[in-house]
Amino acid sequence: MKSVILAAGVSRRLYPLTYEIPKCLIKVGDKAILDRQLMSLQSSNINEVIIIVGYYRELIIDHVKSNFPDLNVKFVINHHYFETNTAFSLRLCSDFINNEEFLLMNADVLYPKEVLTRVINSNYNTVLAVDIKPCGREEVKVVEGEGNRVVAIGKELIEDNSLGEFIGVAKFSKEISSKFMNSLERLIASGGNSDYFEAAIHPLMSKHKIYYEDISDLPCIEIDFVEDLEKAHELVKSDWFN
Repeated sequence: MKSVILAAGVSRRLYPLTYEIPKCLIKVGDKAILDRQLMSLQSSNINEVIIIVGYYRELIIDHVKSNFPDLNVKFVINHHYFETNTAFSLRLCSDFINNEEFLLMNADVLYPKEVLTRVINSNYNTVLAVDIKPCGREEVKVVEGEGNRVVAIGKELIEDNSLGEFIGVAKFSKEISSKFMNSLERLIASGGNSDYFEAAIHPLMSKHKIYYEDISDLPCIEIDFVEDLEKAHELVKSDWFN
């Protein structure tokens, strides 16, 4: 199975911490966020990794090559990282995914290996890792249908109707993969360069079954703000990371 890590963003909301380093290389505990993800992939026997880079891409490329020489890593460059978002970045690696099953993750999410284990071993072919909790405006929210099915996704969803937060880790089946890439193509063609990739998932949900795995018992956080980083330093002390 292939994996895709989205690591092109500028992370303005973490300025000045990210003036001279990409967010994914910030250390949480004794390891960079990206290192923890790559180690989880390795220990899950996922050795083919596509990383979309942009901001300070040379630092990421050199870091990965130096610290993970045994990983089969392809780097895809988003040269327009200042004015685009994750939908544009993901569309750039369509040829590398090649309509195959793949894992997808944002590079700014702290999570233990157990998250990947649940997603990879899920009974569902296409599945999103969801933290079931009350959500605020900033979280990417999901709405639940019947039988663990997700029927809506996005930041703009009504908070009271939401099941919880999609933490940015997912598995897509071969069947959904091709349709997802086509949806991204339509989104970009219609002017969605600044959209998140979830905007291309949402239109698929009416015709295709996309499910969720509950990971709310695990220490996970998407790191957008300084407060998130401070919380991450506490979460990483959990036994799940040892």
